[in-house]
Parts: sequence; structure tokens; C-alpha cells
Amino acid sequence: MKSMTKKRTKAFFIDLAISTAVTIGVEQILRKKIKNEAVHALITPTVVMWGLEYAQLRTCGQTVGYKQVGIKLEAKDGQAPTSNQIIKRMAYRDYVSTFKYFGNRKGFEGEDGSVLPQDTYAKTVVKEV
Repeated sequence: MKSMTKKRTKAFFIDLAISTAVTIGVEQILRKKIKNEAVHALITPTVVMWGLEYAQLRTCGQTVGYKQVGIKLEAKDGQAPTSNQIIKRMAYRDYVSTFKYFGNRKGFEGEDGSVLPQDTYAKTVVKEV
């Protein structure tokens, strides 16, 4: 695994831990109002993680995990990522990218790990700060 991919993986797990903690708090509030377990198992964690990631990437181009490992998301032209790019990137990563990985594991990381399939699709790149 390439150095940048390792950093991205560490950042993802840091962000996942934060998202899980927030999800637990949100679920405690929602459990009194929503009795459907599918909402708590599928929808709430996704909405919380996407919401946190979107807000952080939109405001400063980094999530807490990205800051900890020293990387930043940018548009390919070096500008801050747009809302559309962030949403496309998250959706592609969570739904399409898994199938791409199983189809071509060796070519998944690209040259240096800074551009994964979701980045190609959204026209973004992850750089070291």
C-alpha cells in the first residue's frame, strides 16, 4: 500500500470513529421519536457521516482525520472543492468504488495513491499539506 493510501485510510478510520460517536448521540435522541430499526441501522449513520464530512470538506478542505495525518482535498485545478464535487465524491466512494476495487485491485490506487476512483470521478485530488 502506498504512503498516501495509508494516510487516507488512517484519516478515514479517525473520521469513522468521530462519526460513530456522533451517531450514537443522535440515535439516543431519535429512538424516542422513530421506532423503525432500519432508520437507525442504515440511514442515521450514513446521514451523520456524510453530513460531518461534507461540512468539514466544504469549509476547509479537510476533515479531522485529514488534519491529523496531514492531507487535504482540493479540486484538480488547485481550488477548494465545490459542493457538487464533494457530494459526487462521497456517493461514488460509498456505492461504486467498492465494485471498482474488486474488479482491479492493483490499479485501484493509481500512481501515488493521491487520486482514487472517487477522485477521478469528482475531479479532485488529495495532497499532503
